[in-house]
Amino acid sequence: MRWSQMFAPTLRDDPAEADAPSHRLLLRAGYVRQLTAGHYSLLPLAVRVRAKIIQIVREEMDAIGAQEMLLPALHPAEPWRRSGRWDLMGQEMFRLKDRRGADHALGMTHEEIFATVARELNSYRQLPQQWYQFQTKFRDEPRPKGGLMRTREFTMKDAYSFDLDRPGLDASFDAYHGAYTRIFERLGVPALPCDASSGTMGGSGSTEFMCPSEVGEDFVVHCPNCGYAANIERATSVLPAASDGPGLPGPERFDTPGVRTIADLLAYDAPGDRQVKTLVYVLDGALTLVLLRGDHPLNEQKLVDATGAAEIRAAEPDEIRAALGALPGSLGAVGVSLPVIADEALRGRRDMFTGANVDDTHLRGVDVERDIEVGRWADLREVASGERCVRCGEGLEIQRAIEVGHIFKLGDGYARALGVEVLDPDGRRVPVIMGSYGIGIERAMAAIVETHNDERGIVWPLSVAPFQVAVVVAQADDAEVSEAAEDVYAGLRAAGVETVIDDRAERAGVKFRDVELTGIPFRVTIGRRGLAEGVAEVTTRATGGTDKVALDAVVGHVRALAVP
Repeated sequence: MRWSQMFAPTLRDDPAEADAPSHRLLLRAGYVRQLTAGHYSLLPLAVRVRAKIIQIVREEMDAIGAQEMLLPALHPAEPWRRSGRWDLMGQEMFRLKDRRGADHALGMTHEEIFATVARELNSYRQLPQQWYQFQTKFRDEPRPKGGLMRTREFTMKDAYSFDLDRPGLDASFDAYHGAYTRIFERLGVPALPCDASSGTMGGSGSTEFMCPSEVGEDFVVHCPNCGYAANIERATSVLPAASDGPGLPGPERFDTPGVRTIADLLAYDAPGDRQVKTLVYVLDGALTLVLLRGDHPLNEQKLVDATGAAEIRAAEPDEIRAALGALPGSLGAVGVSLPVIADEALRGRRDMFTGANVDDTHLRGVDVERDIEVGRWADLREVASGERCVRCGEGLEIQRAIEVGHIFKLGDGYARALGVEVLDPDGRRVPVIMGSYGIGIERAMAAIVETHNDERGIVWPLSVAPFQVAVVVAQADDAEVSEAAEDVYAGLRAAGVETVIDDRAERAGVKFRDVELTGIPFRVTIGRRGLAEGVAEVTTRATGGTDKVALDAVVGHVRALAVP
């Protein structure tokens, strides 16, 4: 490829709209252009990187016996209704009607559609099956951001396993876990496997692969001592044992004028860890009290996971007043007939403080299990940095991260809903057990840039770089220099090295800047001074180091560096 003919519209200055390093650099280096919020055009350099990411993923999928398919991106509503997710997905699903008035959706994911194909399986002898695809997904993100990290249209490698039983699913899950580990190593992405919430996917468990980054939208709880890692939506920790006194025979009211917050109540000798915080939520239309220790924040995803609620929101003040007789600041669950879900940190606690459901009035001496009718106990609190690890007891750290992959144990829910059954060894018809495994291709591209860049631009790992080498003609108006550069360019191409020659009529400094900005791993510079010495300069992008190499040895030298 000749740079003079290549469409790579690099920018001299940072784009004002860029809100992450990868967003800024992919725009500046001429890889992408925004069409509208959440929709990006991938330009030639990006397409080359994307193809390499896909090839790495494809090789690792094939290595575990997965078979590639391609299923439609436009889905009829019927399979989604059968699974129950037509309504569960809410506004993030793009929906439309065809000319006959039938409901359709642009696919956010493909569990239902792969399950539909799997209805042709009929015997345990056909299992296990591993299927995957690279397909465009559509999600109506309310706040697209970060360039390619959170978009409305993107490519996903989604894979699905079909097994006869739970041990089979476990084996498939482990195979994908290993494949994902190898994929991210080959991509140069430092991905940390983390326990995670399954969210709207459902199932018995999931693991996210998280790339630490200051621009990540997720938080990972990690123990540097033993390696425990979990998304903050799933993480747990060990709390110091509570040492409550005997308390009172029953709750006792006392006046708390002006108290509206946990902090306000501290003035009444009520430490945060002895307060019962009462939050009011509407879960699938039902008003529900959510109880936590006063100094613990709620993680809403934990609440969703614990209740299975499809719709969740904080109750409005007028709803709270009508149900409890008071406003937030004086709320409690003692003597209340509404459903109550409480965090495990409150189990067994005595001599606690909580609101009396009368404005400016609280209760002391509350025994949680004696005085409150808790309908469900669950882990609802959000873990804080410094709390003790559940595995080894050391302090936990919390860091931002980008989710680059997610694998799920789905179980038999989709199979039952869509009628995917096979005959087992005893001749009985049983639902298959499914798993789901996803990697966002463009998000992986962004994550690579987030972790491989410097002040001069992108620093692509060799495995995914759009070209392995750029040959720079330092003086394009010098026939001898141009001829020598063309010879090196032809030699590298003949040796199987992916090479672009910068033959533009530009100053050498402009060419150097563009090669650095676009992140090509190696630069071979041919110029008058070098020709006079019979050498070319070979520069490594990652280190900035330059070696002088004899012209007749350049091709062999560079090939040894650039071709794995």
